[in-house]
Amino acid sequence: MSDDFLALAQPGVQQLSPYVPGKPVDELARELDLDPASIVKLASNENPLGASPKALTAIQNALAELTRYPDGNGFALKTLLAEQCRVELNQVTLGNGSNDILELVARAYLAPGLNAVFSEHAFAVYPIVTQAVGAQAKVIPAKDWGHDLSGMLAAIDADTRVVFIANPNNPTGTWFDAEALDEFLQDVPAHVLVVLDEAYIEYAEGSDLPDGLDYLAAYPNLLVSRTFSKAYGLAALRVGYGLSTAVVADVLNRVRQPFNVNSLALAAACAALQDVDYLAQSRRLNESGMLQLEAGFRELGLSWIPSKGNFICVDLGRVAAPVFQGLLREGVIVRPVANYGMPNHLRVTIGLPAENSRFLEALTKVLARG
Repeated sequence: MSDDFLALAQPGVQQLSPYVPGKPVDELARELDLDPASIVKLASNENPLGASPKALTAIQNALAELTRYPDGNGFALKTLLAEQCRVELNQVTLGNGSNDILELVARAYLAPGLNAVFSEHAFAVYPIVTQAVGAQAKVIPAKDWGHDLSGMLAAIDADTRVVFIANPNNPTGTWFDAEALDEFLQDVPAHVLVVLDEAYIEYAEGSDLPDGLDYLAAYPNLLVSRTFSKAYGLAALRVGYGLSTAVVADVLNRVRQPFNVNSLALAAACAALQDVDYLAQSRRLNESGMLQLEAGFRELGLSWIPSKGNFICVDLGRVAAPVFQGLLREGVIVRPVANYGMPNHLRVTIGLPAENSRFLEALTKVLARG
C-alpha cells in the first residue's frame, strides 16, 4: 500500500497551496521577542473598534447553552436578514463566514470538466475552491487593478458554471458602478451562477457602488454573499450569508454542514445586525482613517490604489517584501500581496488613528533605510 498520501489526493488538491492568513500578533511576538501589546496588526481587514457591545452582551447571554447544539437552521438570524435584505426566509443561506458560502457554491456547481471565471488580483479563495473540486479556473487579466467585466463575459463558455465577482474587490479595493453591473448581469448566460461577493459593501454605503440586493429579483442566476467579519466586527466567530433564489439556497443547503454556524455566532450576529450606531461608527472611523493613510502616502511620495473597502494597497515602487520585513521588526504587521501578482504593493487595513500613525511612522523609518 502506498504511503504517499499526497499522490493519493485528488489532482486539484495536490496542486493547491494552503491559504496564508495575516501573521498573528502572538507569532510575531515570539519570533522577534516583542511585547504583544506593542504590536500593531493592520493585515487582515479586521474592524479596529472591537465587537459591538450589544454583540458581546448577546454572547454572554448565550454562554449558558453551550451544551446544546445551535439552531441548525439559524431561524432568528435568517428572519432578521430576510427582513433587512428584503427577501424571503428560504432565500438565505448561512455560512461559517462568507468563505463557507463560496465553498458551498463550488461543491454544488463545479466539477472536473467545468470552469469558473474570475479576475486577476481577486480574492484568493476563488481559485482555492475551484481547484479543490477539480474544476478549471479561468483567470481574466485585470483592468486598472480591477475587474474587466467585458473580458470576463467573453471568457464564459458552455462549460462555465460560476463567475465570481467582488465589489469592492479584495485585495485591491477597486469597484464597479451600477451601470457596469447592470450590463454584465444582462449578458451573463442563464446557466451561469454569478456570485457577487460583497464582503465590504457596508463600508461603501451611500457611495457609487450598486447594492447587489437590488438585482436579486431580476436575475435568478445571482447570489450575493456577505459577512459579519468586517464592518460588523465579528471575524473570530465566522458567520456570513448568501442571498439567492430559493432554488439555489436549497441546493447549497444540501451540501452545507449541519450546525455550520455556532450558537455564539448566531446570537452575536443578530445583535450586531441591529446595532446601527456601531455600524455607523465603523464607517466614520474607516472614512477618516482612509484619509489619514492617503495623506501619509502623499507626504511620502507614494501612490496607492483608491479603495472602497476598509483597507488600501500602497505602491512602494519596488519589491515590497523587504519593506514588509522591516515593518515587522518595527512591530507593525501589514499584508504583502505578491501572491496576488502585486509584488510592489502592501495592503494596509485601516486602523484606529494611533495605529495608522504608528504604521506611517514605521513606514517612514523603514523606507529611509533604503
